[in-house]
Amino acid sequence: MDLTADHRAPRVHVVGAGLAGLACALDLALGGVPVRLYEASGRAGGRARSYHDTRLDRTIDNGNHLLLSGNRSSLRMLRQAGARDSLVGPDTARFPFLDLRTEERWTVRIGPGRWPGWVLDPARRVPGTRARDYLVGLRLARAGAGASVADVLGPSGPLYDRFWQPLAVSALNTEAERAQARLLWPVLRETFGRGGGACRPLWARRGLSETFVGPALATLDRHGVRMQVNRRLKDLEVRAEHIQRLVFQDGAEAVEPGEVVVLAVPPWSASVLLPGLRAPNQFRPIVNLHFRLPGPPPGGGLTAPLGLLGGTAEWLFTRGDIASVTISAADHVVDLPPEALVDQVWPEVARALRLAPDMPAPPAQVIKEKRATFAQTPDQVERRPGPRGPLGNLVLAGDWTDTGLPATIEGAVRSGHRAAETAVVLQRKP
Repeated sequence: MDLTADHRAPRVHVVGAGLAGLACALDLALGGVPVRLYEASGRAGGRARSYHDTRLDRTIDNGNHLLLSGNRSSLRMLRQAGARDSLVGPDTARFPFLDLRTEERWTVRIGPGRWPGWVLDPARRVPGTRARDYLVGLRLARAGAGASVADVLGPSGPLYDRFWQPLAVSALNTEAERAQARLLWPVLRETFGRGGGACRPLWARRGLSETFVGPALATLDRHGVRMQVNRRLKDLEVRAEHIQRLVFQDGAEAVEPGEVVVLAVPPWSASVLLPGLRAPNQFRPIVNLHFRLPGPPPGGGLTAPLGLLGGTAEWLFTRGDIASVTISAADHVVDLPPEALVDQVWPEVARALRLAPDMPAPPAQVIKEKRATFAQTPDQVERRPGPRGPLGNLVLAGDWTDTGLPATIEGAVRSGHRAAETAVVLQRKP
C-alpha cells in the first residue's frame, strides 16, 4: 500500500520501540506521516538488541537470531534504514549439523532454484533419508488448526528427528508435540519452498542493535522522529470508543481527532491496558549462553550457524572470540542456575568447535528470556488478534498479533508494516 501522505496529516503515536514499533514508525515516517515514538525502557530493540557485557567485555545480543534470505519484511526494513549490508551469510543455502550422540556431521545443501533437485542427492540431504520422505512437508499446507507438528510430520524417523523437529522448535519456540503444524507452513512456503535463493542463512555481522536498531533510529531521526525513552504507558483515556489521551508515568499526551495510536507492546502489557482483549496468555522461554573463548575458534569460526542435535542447545553461532548457543522451548532448563547451565552446555560447544575435550569452561554469560514468545500451540494461536484494535483509533502490532507467521523477527517486522498500513487507512477515513 502506498503510505504517501500529506505533510499536514495527523500524527501516529507509536508506543513501543521493539522491532514491530520501529518497523511501523519507519514505514510511516518514510511515507511522510508525522510520528511520535515512545519507549518504556531506556533503549530500543526489545528482545532483539545488543549490549556491552562487562563480564565478557564484549558486545553480545540478548538473543541469537537467524534470518533467511526469503524474510522479505526484515530485508525491506533494513533497506529502508540503509543497513542491508549489515547481514552476513554464505553465498549458498547450506545448513551444517552435528549429532552430538553419534558425532556425525553433515550439511544440508539446497540448490538455488525452485526445483528441489537437491533431495535427489544423498550427499546434500539429511543422512538416512530418502528423496520421497521430503514430500511429507506438503502435509503442513492442509493441516487442521488443532494439529501439532508431531501429528502431521512425526512422530519419529530420520527426517523428523534431524530436520522437522529441530526446525519446528527453533521457528515456533514450542515443543513439536504441541506446536501448531499450520503455523510452520508459511515458513516453508516463503523460504525453503522458493529454493536456495530464499533460504540462505543470514545473521548480524556485529550485533542486532547495529543491524536493526541503530540504523532505524538514525533514519527516523533524519525524518524528524526522536524516540522518547523511559515513558511507560500506564493508561488509555477513552471517550466515545476513541483514545483521547495517553497517560504515561511522567505525564500525558493528547491524541487529537484524526490521530491514531499504534500499541506495539508485549501481549501482557496490552492486556492490562485493554481489559477484555483476547490475546495469547501462555509463553515459552529461550535461554542463550555466550562464551568468551581464548581466541577465535579453529578456522576462524563457523561460516554458518551449526545445528546441534541430541544435546541441550539447538544452534551454535560464532562471532570473533564469542561462541553463542540458543536453547528454545527452554522450560526444561530455564530454572537451572547459570553455573549448572554452563557446565551442561560447554562440553557440547567444545565438541562442536573441535576444542580440547578437557578444556575448562571459559567466562560465560547466561541470558534467560522467560517470556520470549507466546506458546505457539493451537489454542494460543487462536487468541492472536488482528491489527485493528478494539477502539476506533487503535492499531495493534507485535509478533503475537495475527501475522500468519510464527513469533520471530520476521513476524514482528511484518506486524509493524501491517500496523503502518492500517494506521494510514484509519487516518483517511472521514
